[in-house]
Amino acid sequence: MTEQPTSFERPQPGVDPAEARGALLRTSKQLGNPALPTQARADTTPSGPGTATPRGKGKDGMGKEPPVNGPEHSQPATAEAGAHRPRPAPEAIPAQPGAAQERTPSGEERRTGRGLPPGRPMPMRRDGDRLRFVGAATRRIARGIDLDEIVMGLCRATVPTFSDAILVYLRDPLPVGDERPTGPVVLRLRRTDRIPEERDTDGVLLPSAFEPEPEASALADLSTLTTELCEVRPGGALNEVLRGVRPVFADAPAARAALPELLGEGGEAVVPSGQHAILAPLRGRRRVIGAALFLRRPERLAFEADDLLVAAQLATHSALGIDKAVLYGREAYIADELQRTMLPETLPRPTGVRLASRYLPAAETARVGGDWYDAIPLPGSRVALVVGDVMGHSMTSAAIMGQLRTTAQTLAGLDLPPQEVLHHLDEQAQRLGTDRMATCLYAVYDPVTHRITIANAGHPPPVLLHLGGRAEVLRVPPGAPIGVGGVDFEAVELDAPAGATLLLYTDGLVESRLRDVWTGIEQLREKLAATAQLTGPDHPPPLEALCDEVLDMLGPGDRDDDIALLAARFDGIAPSDVAYWTLEPEETAPGQARRLARRALARWDLEDLSDSVELLVSEVVTNAVRYASRPVTLRLLRTHVLRCEVGDDVPQLPRLRQARATDEGGRGLYLVNKLARRWGATRLSTGKVVWFELNRG
Repeated sequence: MTEQPTSFERPQPGVDPAEARGALLRTSKQLGNPALPTQARADTTPSGPGTATPRGKGKDGMGKEPPVNGPEHSQPATAEAGAHRPRPAPEAIPAQPGAAQERTPSGEERRTGRGLPPGRPMPMRRDGDRLRFVGAATRRIARGIDLDEIVMGLCRATVPTFSDAILVYLRDPLPVGDERPTGPVVLRLRRTDRIPEERDTDGVLLPSAFEPEPEASALADLSTLTTELCEVRPGGALNEVLRGVRPVFADAPAARAALPELLGEGGEAVVPSGQHAILAPLRGRRRVIGAALFLRRPERLAFEADDLLVAAQLATHSALGIDKAVLYGREAYIADELQRTMLPETLPRPTGVRLASRYLPAAETARVGGDWYDAIPLPGSRVALVVGDVMGHSMTSAAIMGQLRTTAQTLAGLDLPPQEVLHHLDEQAQRLGTDRMATCLYAVYDPVTHRITIANAGHPPPVLLHLGGRAEVLRVPPGAPIGVGGVDFEAVELDAPAGATLLLYTDGLVESRLRDVWTGIEQLREKLAATAQLTGPDHPPPLEALCDEVLDMLGPGDRDDDIALLAARFDGIAPSDVAYWTLEPEETAPGQARRLARRALARWDLEDLSDSVELLVSEVVTNAVRYASRPVTLRLLRTHVLRCEVGDDVPQLPRLRQARATDEGGRGLYLVNKLARRWGATRLSTGKVVWFELNRG
């Protein structure tokens, strides 16, 4: 199907008719081409060289009424005052001005002896040209998705074909949907377009659409002579024109009163006299959202009555497109905010592991999806690494993903084993609906033991990049996706050596229409190994750069799904930085804990913390042995801070309470809260852990 040209002017040889500026006559040679052949009619008789005179009269029978439904340029602006003006035939078919404007081989009009000024569009020939122009212009406007594209489409479709310049005003702010705007109505100048001063292919300078005229030099620049903002006063002239919705000529009484209010002081200088300007309100689905001002140069033929219909069509299509663009922008904003809140804003900095992440939507027009990642600190300096993928990439998928991610965070806080976490996620997915399917991989890394425990629910296996540059696809039982129900999940425990990097990802990274998932996993493994070779066997690649290199493996046809990527660099905690003891729940346990902590601090050259550590350890251990029935554990960790952890078999968590003046106890946690950098308590499956941290100074 061939698209009609965007101009209702006569197409020019060698110029793309679909280009809005294709109506310009680029060279003087083109201007000198012979005129198009005269289209003779059965109801006309020749009245002179190159002219055709209709037999019928006008409505009054005297032939004095100019045609209001005829073509745009029914008579050249340079014709003599006494020259005969062709009139419509009795059948209401417009006469062809091309016959009245037949030119000589030198490019001059036979009646006037003058040539068309360079850079001027050819006159419109018939009403069918208007229809073709409106159709092509509306298609160009409809191609825009956002607000700027639609406004630019309106300007490019009308300048210079329909007008020499255009000013587009829109409400600020633009109302969205059924919202009722509050406050005064303010119009902002969104865009101004005019024929630029440019050179054609032969180096001939084409004149600007608005050259400075002797009597109105203000026409040279539209944006500097018109106000950017104008307030529509209730009951004012501009308000009445906008309420009327229909386009009006600028010389109409209502428009003459409204233009100063719209353009501001001095802005009227850009509006030519006569019917050389049209003011068209832009009405959307619910209300008027702006106005467009179409301008023609004084030497160009004035607008006709039919041009008001053209302006109305352009204004209607533009306003409806702007309304839809605003609604689309609001939906895209909501989707972006939803996705941003569903994914972690920042990653934590747990002890012994460094993290980096990436998220890529499936497309710019679908920025939400069901892929997610998370890193959750756990008791004992451990960290849970989670990556999941809900089926689909829509708002519904993002909402389900948010619920599953929140559930995973809650289950991680209970310090459940990975397989138990997946089991509860499976139950939650079944409660959300029968068709809520997702894949998930849940891993727990312990920097003290340098071990990682992984459970999988139908997710692609992780890849471990060792320090020497060897990339390994971990053998993890695949399991069934979340939401199937009635399926047991299995966990495996693997080594996580210091310097290694674990890569968790969703299937959008390794699977597409051009490759299956296992081919993509092998390409990912090779990409990681090749990247590690660049930094040598003793230095792992930088984590952020590694994520970028992984995403570079995506080809043009590999973006079928959104992508979540989580990379973890295992640093671990050296055994020399860990001190661990088991204490019997006896009255002598607090004193024993103080002596053990003092020795460990002396070995680490942290004697300056001895007083604070002994006091806090004594208080926490005292609370533990008071209620515990099994041995109490005490562990000190030396990293960038000094961390102390006391574990017992009592699930009740301690709370910071206000002790009364007569109470003998209840003030231990106040000391911990006052002296410690941070402190907290976490419930475990076997009891609880109370911990605190101190700065090393």
